[in-house]
Amino acid sequence: MGSGAWHTALAALEARLLAAPEFFKGARVALLVGHHQLVEADMRAARDLLAQHDVLLWGISGDDEETQHVAAVMGLDAELPQRDRAKPRPADAELGLPIETASAATPLESAPADDPEAGLVARRTLRSGQQLRHPGSITVIGDVNPGAEIVAGGDIVVWGKLRGTVHAGATGNETAVVCALVLAPTQLRIAQYFARSPEGRRRKPTPEVARCVRAKLWLSRGK
Repeated sequence: MGSGAWHTALAALEARLLAAPEFFKGARVALLVGHHQLVEADMRAARDLLAQHDVLLWGISGDDEETQHVAAVMGLDAELPQRDRAKPRPADAELGLPIETASAATPLESAPADDPEAGLVARRTLRSGQQLRHPGSITVIGDVNPGAEIVAGGDIVVWGKLRGTVHAGATGNETAVVCALVLAPTQLRIAQYFARSPEGRRRKPTPEVARCVRAKLWLSRGK
């Protein structure tokens, strides 16, 4: 990748970090760079930029073998699962550097890079200790186990059992919702409001939606 294109990509990355500093602070992130080739200086520039915002670069996900080799030499995780390649996109579509934040590799698909607040899709079960963050909405096709955490600026949709911790509308969006086929979270938050599942509560599993109504969290059955 030319120095000009990489400089532009890093500028876009910094804009995202500045737009939601508290959201990304303390996160561990992987950068998805597609087929672009990065040299060591490129990766160091990205790592240093992230460090300035208290964000740790832990992996580089890309198709280029030389990029993977350089990442491994620098001690970064270069064995991350790749996004669906069924629909190739133009070269410059990857330059917005989508960010995956998690404590373990989680395959994601992002909307176009020029819309960083568009939704992300994780096609797997999140296990204890794993974390997923995104400024927009998040959909998980799988379960969210106890000890796993999802933080989204928008909605959270779980096509499975939700038993971990979730925070929708994390940037203050009180209109965000949390939906799941089985909604039994350890803790559920929407904007600044939170609730816990009552201990010992047993009910027939059914799709439910949690939303904020007049400063309180309410559950309703999905339709």
